[in-house]
Amino acid sequence: MKRTQIIDTKRTDGGYTLFELIITLTVLAVFVMGTVPIAQNAYKRQKEVRLRETLRMIRSAIDEFKRDSVGACPQGSITTGNPTRGPQAGAQVPTDPRSRVVIDDCTIFDSENIDRYPPSLEVLVDGVRVKQRGISLTGGSGLGAGTRQATEINDNETEEVTKVYLRELPIDPMTGETNWNLRSSYQPPGDDSWDSVNVFDVRSSSSETSLGGDKYSDW
Repeated sequence: MKRTQIIDTKRTDGGYTLFELIITLTVLAVFVMGTVPIAQNAYKRQKEVRLRETLRMIRSAIDEFKRDSVGACPQGSITTGNPTRGPQAGAQVPTDPRSRVVIDDCTIFDSENIDRYPPSLEVLVDGVRVKQRGISLTGGSGLGAGTRQATEINDNETEEVTKVYLRELPIDPMTGETNWNLRSSYQPPGDDSWDSVNVFDVRSSSSETSLGGDKYSDW
């Protein structure tokens, strides 16, 4: 008498069925679709942070240049003169103690740039000739060897050096270029056409919208 052989149709090799593979792939697809926007937003937020830091750095350099231009290059002069001789000689001593030098490169200023902001971003990178201010912020000679008061420095001893305000021309993180939108001190906010008089403010040239909903060009 023949025995009927019963074949076990259950899975015994430890693999996955087609249905289980479909479910697994579906779950993975949903997971990937959910994480991609998060990763994209995180990357965009990092660029926004870099943009804010870059704008702050450039604007600080512009403000520092402006402080150093106080008392520089009287109208019609070739050089600033001797800023170490004090107010009795007509030097304009600034009230801002952060400015220790005065710009002495009068060739970078033209008759239109009355406010004496930097004429271009490249000037901040190339640097300008400067001289020491008339007031010594380090005190008298008792503070250390080689330290003298401003009254001890005569015309011939005034050292002239080049001061650089930016190490390099910064790149706009949003565009990957250095084509910033510039605005002079004679232009109203929102004017995107630079008049080339001076650089009063700088903004991103990107037309994209930030995660907060405003445009990068308005930052």
